[in-house]
Amino acid sequence: MSMFSPDNGRVADAPSGNFVYRVLPRWAWPYAQLARWDRPIGWQLLMWPCFWSAALAANAAAPTAPVWGQMVWHLLLFFIGSVAMRGAGCTYNDLVDHEIDNAVARTRSRPLPSGRVSRTQAKTFLVLQALVGLFVVLNFNMFTIVLSILSLAIVAIYPFAKRFTDWPQFFLGMAFSWGALVGWAAVFGSLSFAAVALYIGAIAWTIGYDTIYAHQDKEDDELIGVRSTARLFGESTKGWLAGFYIATTLLAAFAFIAVGVAFPAWIGLFVAALLFGWQLLTIDIHDADQCLALFKFNSVVGAVIFAGLLLALPLAE
Repeated sequence: MSMFSPDNGRVADAPSGNFVYRVLPRWAWPYAQLARWDRPIGWQLLMWPCFWSAALAANAAAPTAPVWGQMVWHLLLFFIGSVAMRGAGCTYNDLVDHEIDNAVARTRSRPLPSGRVSRTQAKTFLVLQALVGLFVVLNFNMFTIVLSILSLAIVAIYPFAKRFTDWPQFFLGMAFSWGALVGWAAVFGSLSFAAVALYIGAIAWTIGYDTIYAHQDKEDDELIGVRSTARLFGESTKGWLAGFYIATTLLAAFAFIAVGVAFPAWIGLFVAALLFGWQLLTIDIHDADQCLALFKFNSVVGAVIFAGLLLALPLAE
């Protein structure tokens, strides 16, 4: 029996030793897999633009306004919201891609294609996760509530993007980077050049790391007609990645200049730029395991940028 067969409750594209299999009862495993709780990299990558924006807004507000208490509360909300909405988005994506997942070797063992969860059960679980996300959003000001709701249009379109464009990663970038706007709006009740620059930079970052991720599936994608930037860029991927990572760094720098962040934030951005360069030097687009590892490594990049912004804040209010 394969270690990833439906009989043992595992999926082929997730680590079989993840904590969900030790903590949750077996009946809950398919739901954890739908929400990707066994793959935290997704909610981490969704969370970092929120955290960047919250910390950038705190830098902009300091020292004329208290920042630490509000920021910590917002970070907690963004963490909960990222886990819930990433899970809801993945559940929705699996509902839309049910037949495609059944045709791809890497995704065939997921809960819906393998039959361990029905479509009705998946839809119910989707609603429950969305309600958690709604609870999070209702803690913010009205501008932020409306802004957050607007993002649902992009979330709804994304699963279909691979069917009509070679740039589905762009739609993912718009959805996954929305927190770069929300974090700022939660503090100021409006947007600014800094928030928009950070948002566009995060989109470029997302296109970069998700192109790396998509190289795992390019052969299967070609067979079933699924489009992606990995297929579009092909052997030119490194050059495109360099462009996206440079754009991320420059746009973040513009946001930092607009706010006037302190020196530690620039150190964080410089280290992130070095990490981008390391990815470009080491990537082998024909090595699926390495592509997955580099994709996951981008959470470290996100953490480094956030740490720099955090260290740039004044210690006392």
